[in-house]
Amino acid sequence: QVQLVESGGGLVQAGGSLRLSCAASGSNLNLRTMRWYRQAPGKQRELVAAISNGGSPNYVDSVKGRFTISGDYAKNTVYLEMNSLKPEDTAVYYCNVVHYWRGDYWGQGTQVTVSS
Repeated sequence: QVQLVESGGGLVQAGGSLRLSCAASGSNLNLRTMRWYRQAPGKQRELVAAISNGGSPNYVDSVKGRFTISGDYAKNTVYLEMNSLKPEDTAVYYCNVVHYWRGDYWGQGTQVTVSS
């Protein structure tokens, strides 16, 4: 089993910044990919950013140039640096990790609210 603990959400004004963290724990952690998703009220969950072990990051177009994902595969931790936040970034943000042979796991979610 893999457990994920997220932190760093909160309330911020438009134009502000937040940094999300997600730490994975468990036995025999062999993570292939770490991702951040978000889900706004009434909308489907969307992939925001992803980074594979040894790979380059990928972003949804709406956050390019504003968000930065970084992954420390030695510490099994993934971060999402969010700058120039907009009200439309308001959502519950979920960490997701993909194990090489066990499938994927989800965090509990952390609320990000951006006020205008």
